[in-house]
Amino acid sequence: MLIPPQLSPSRPPSGSASTADVVCVGETMAVLGPVDARPLAHQRALTLAVGGAESNVACVLVALGHGAAWLGRVGDDPLGRRVLDDLAVRGVDVSAVETDPRRPTGVYFKDPGPDGTGTYYYRRDSAAAVMGPGLADLPLLARARVLHLSGITAALSDSCAELVTHLVSRRAVPGPVISFDVNYRPALWRHRPADAAPVLMGLARDADLVLVGRDEAETLWGTRTPQEVRDLLGPGPALVVKDAGYGATAFGADGEETFVPTPAARVVERVGAGDAFAAGCLAALLEGRTTADGLRLGHLAAAATLSTREDVPPVLIRDALERHLALDDAAWAGLRLP
Repeated sequence: MLIPPQLSPSRPPSGSASTADVVCVGETMAVLGPVDARPLAHQRALTLAVGGAESNVACVLVALGHGAAWLGRVGDDPLGRRVLDDLAVRGVDVSAVETDPRRPTGVYFKDPGPDGTGTYYYRRDSAAAVMGPGLADLPLLARARVLHLSGITAALSDSCAELVTHLVSRRAVPGPVISFDVNYRPALWRHRPADAAPVLMGLARDADLVLVGRDEAETLWGTRTPQEVRDLLGPGPALVVKDAGYGATAFGADGEETFVPTPAARVVERVGAGDAFAAGCLAALLEGRTTADGLRLGHLAAAATLSTREDVPPVLIRDALERHLALDDAAWAGLRLP
């Protein structure tokens, strides 16, 4: 298993007020994007949706059959209500989300291009930017089996950084497994990786499970291989290093190394694929599956997201996923997903 037995998340107490196996903490925004592949500047109409790294994870977890909650803040405005409605319709628990009467809900735009989809964020002084350590006192967190956070939240504001440190490093909520996706976003760090590197490194070392892209680890810490990332983080956290179309490598806290190649899949848009991968890994952890199954489930969830312009896949058919998980290594290596 990716997480050793002594850290494996236990089930919440019988009669718990929450059905959330995982609580995902961060900012969710309104998303405006084109309906086709033409650049944003050439569009006359945009679609309105909802997206955010942590709530994307929650949505995919629910699609995989697990209870998940998203915890954050939205403005008392139409976009904030859209965020709450969309997540609730997908089955995500939003009962503990705070609504701010003075600050707006953040917004981002998608801009398709030949090199992929660009994103433009308008989140400064948003309702989520004033999240702080006080959120750690909510009972929802103590009832969770896993808390999932990302480096995005740590970059939003000083109070948000304090919240992430409070939960990840100080273990303000002592029971749940702490999952941390590095999720380095250059613009949030003013394109200064030297500022982001020590902050994200400290949080990663303090987590129980870390997910990071091989490319972002190279940008931040100068590591070129998954093994170098493992050496840099030390023996503490379990680690998953994602390498886009090549594969993913996991290192258990016991030192075991597992590699699973990425199956061939159609790519429409990459936004949200990393979040879906994280959800697949967490679902496998909750189900007590092997590390290899966790990486496979992550790849399958990511592939479903890659095939759509949405930030989360519209549907995940569990029977089909199980058939893919049951393939032998040779059949998996030759798998081509529709």
